[in-house]
Amino acid sequence: MAYRVAVFDTKPYDKEIFNKVNENYGFDLTFYKEHLDINNVLLASNSDAVCIFVNAVVDSNVVDKLHSYGVKLIALRCAGFNNVDIAAATKKGIKVVRVPDYSPHAIAEYTLALMLCLNRKVHRAFLRTRDGNFSLIGFEGFDMFGKTVGVIGTGKIGKVVIGLLKGLGMNILAYDLYPDTVWAEANNIRYVSLDELYANSNVITLHCPLTKETEYLICEESISKMKDGVMIINTGRGKLIHTKHLIEGLLSGRVGYAGLDVYEEEGAYFYEDHSDKVMTDDVLARLLSFNNVIVTSHQAFFTKEAMSNIAHTTMESIRAFSEGEDLKNEVVYKA
Repeated sequence: MAYRVAVFDTKPYDKEIFNKVNENYGFDLTFYKEHLDINNVLLASNSDAVCIFVNAVVDSNVVDKLHSYGVKLIALRCAGFNNVDIAAATKKGIKVVRVPDYSPHAIAEYTLALMLCLNRKVHRAFLRTRDGNFSLIGFEGFDMFGKTVGVIGTGKIGKVVIGLLKGLGMNILAYDLYPDTVWAEANNIRYVSLDELYANSNVITLHCPLTKETEYLICEESISKMKDGVMIINTGRGKLIHTKHLIEGLLSGRVGYAGLDVYEEEGAYFYEDHSDKVMTDDVLARLLSFNNVIVTSHQAFFTKEAMSNIAHTTMESIRAFSEGEDLKNEVVYKA
């Protein structure tokens, strides 16, 4: 019998790439549009493994159900794993794998796109000219050259971002809980404290994982330490930013721009069409009302190259597990 995999939170593009890659593996794939949670975990009852995405909610209750069904592997087709109770999965003997490196260039290039679009008001100009209005009033930007950008998180994505920003002639300040001093020295990058980064950066971009240490890293206290008119970019995880505090910063003018590809409560909206419904999330609705804020639907990863890499890495992890091999991309619980 072919190895059975329930693939949750799927769209047509997911089915297309996974079916194509599966030609080399022959797994029994069943696709579900729902993101896995306690309300639909029953769908996994006839599966050996589940494949999930960023909006799944795999808490201890879901883990218990998966274990009772005989599911032995949770395969995340993304880098982050904060939505899975790793401790509970480990206790039940369920392995967890992820895709740690699918395309740092996709995220980095999208980060740069948000910065440039906000700075030069491209999103507003696009709408204005479609109405026949070619006025430049309100569209003045600033030269990125010579400005200082603070990069929080210098993993693979952060390093590519820094390379792009150095190409613009920007000054780089970096922060990481685990600084790569060898890389920094080779690339003339200076690691600083968060307080120094906040105080001296014209632009701050987030590329760190969501952990207990980084949850609500951007909040009232940290915003109070930043330059007036700072630009904040988040293509990482929504809960890196306390959204209500960000809105207060936007209203006061301390935050001049915000480019958000993620949102702390995005699971209720992102990846679905809600255009014919009333938005009941007051915080998200308020964010969308600012003309100096761009909110996109967690799409920074979405390139052909990244999607192909995600599918290949995920399927290879499933194959390795099904054949009893060591798991290269396993998420190991650390007490």
